[in-house]
Amino acid sequence: MIMIARALLSVSDKTGLVEFALALAERGVELLSTGGTAKALRDAGLKVIEVADHTGSPEILDGRVKTLHPKVHGGLLGRRDVADHVVQMQEHGIGNIDLVVVNLYPFEATVARGADWDETIENIDIGGPAMIRSAAKNHDHVTVVVEPADYKDVLADLSAHGGATTLGLRRRLAAKAYARTAAYDAAISGWFAKQLDDTFPERLSLAGARAAMLRYGENPHQSAALYVTGEKRPGVATAKQLQGKELSYNNLNDTDAAFELVAEFDPAEGPAVVIVKHANPCGVATGETLLDAWDKALMCDPVSAFGGIVAVNSTLDKETAEAISRIFTEVIVAPEADEDARAVLAAKKNLRLLVTGGLPDPKAPGLVAKTLAGALLVQTRDTLGADSARFEVKTKRSPAEQEIADLEFAVKVAKHVKSNTIVFAKNGATVGIGAGQMSRVDSARIAFRKAQDAAKAAGLEEPLTKGSVAASDAFFPFADGLDVLVEAGATAVAQPGGSIRDGEVIAAADAAGLAMVFTGERHFRH
Repeated sequence: MIMIARALLSVSDKTGLVEFALALAERGVELLSTGGTAKALRDAGLKVIEVADHTGSPEILDGRVKTLHPKVHGGLLGRRDVADHVVQMQEHGIGNIDLVVVNLYPFEATVARGADWDETIENIDIGGPAMIRSAAKNHDHVTVVVEPADYKDVLADLSAHGGATTLGLRRRLAAKAYARTAAYDAAISGWFAKQLDDTFPERLSLAGARAAMLRYGENPHQSAALYVTGEKRPGVATAKQLQGKELSYNNLNDTDAAFELVAEFDPAEGPAVVIVKHANPCGVATGETLLDAWDKALMCDPVSAFGGIVAVNSTLDKETAEAISRIFTEVIVAPEADEDARAVLAAKKNLRLLVTGGLPDPKAPGLVAKTLAGALLVQTRDTLGADSARFEVKTKRSPAEQEIADLEFAVKVAKHVKSNTIVFAKNGATVGIGAGQMSRVDSARIAFRKAQDAAKAAGLEEPLTKGSVAASDAFFPFADGLDVLVEAGATAVAQPGGSIRDGEVIAAADAAGLAMVFTGERHFRH
């Protein structure tokens, strides 16, 4: 147990500060403070000693140097159980500081609002992290608080132990303190790297704040948590959940996949709907209305849509909500949902409804990472979109206008399907998707078979792949994959090209009367 007799408070976030300081003062704790914090406490009627008076050294260099002093850091780092430390502190007139309450200059917020270089540099805190680290190192004797949310725990400890804190609390707060300074330094180094256009610096610092503990990971025997990085990108991590059960690890992963894909379709060009199952789309469509897009997306693979994730690119309306609610759906994510739609879905107590306030920019740069054993594998986000202006016709027949539009659509979808990928599309909707196969010809066969199954379920005489177009995420290594597309009834194909057998594949397309374009852009997704 360590009695709290003297506390140093220096905070930029003054949430709960006065109430906390009043509780300390009622226990007879001496309060040291600086600048705006001292003023806030005095304005509340509290007795405060300025750090400059405590150290006998004035603030200098426009406040850059005020707490960097032996009477501050000696009071934090001195060990009360080491006789030599006690003697030296007495010789130099250094008193113990038992509690430090510091939150840092708002560097992250300064960057977020687009401040210039000089203002951003001035918001790099030096004294604050130094005090936090000193106090945390000496947590056997000093309590350190870096977040207002922890005030209540400190006060509860003091109440329970006659004005003292426990070692258990001090260790927990010390761990949090070092995590905070690490995240702060990561934000600073990340900002410098961005200013210097250094996408992959020699040392990469990443930080995240835990947003939620999850029930479990991909499987019940795995534990999991959600951390947010602070990237200003609308999505599942920052969405507002309006209703439904807690989101699971798989829900979060699948919803992110769905929302990133639906963002490929500009709402100014019309409504779009994406249905995802196990991180792969099983139905994607655009339409005259959101309900029209939903109907077309569902027709692609109504079996897989059961228990899926639905993402829309515009405000969810009542009619679409009613249609979606007719099948079991895990999550619906939208930029917004109108009151009528919310009322409809309220009857589905377990269905999660998320609103994000906007769509992520599919062309915005950023980094994505995955873990390897002892390593991080980091790459830039795939920001290439489908643009028919870059299509290069390779066959005798050029695609017609509608085929070009559908090829663009199919390439956008293929970018978000696990490799190997084949996507059939017709009239702004997927009509067959083959995902994640070791062989491209198997992906083509699966896409065709799913189209046949969907046609049978809809009572159609032939699959919708008849007269469709197809897109492949990478080149055809042989003509056998193309043969399946021909069998399915596709009339035009988009692929990156680049195989040593491109000539053979183009010849097969010509022989079948297909139009083929090369995009020059591969979209592997593993």
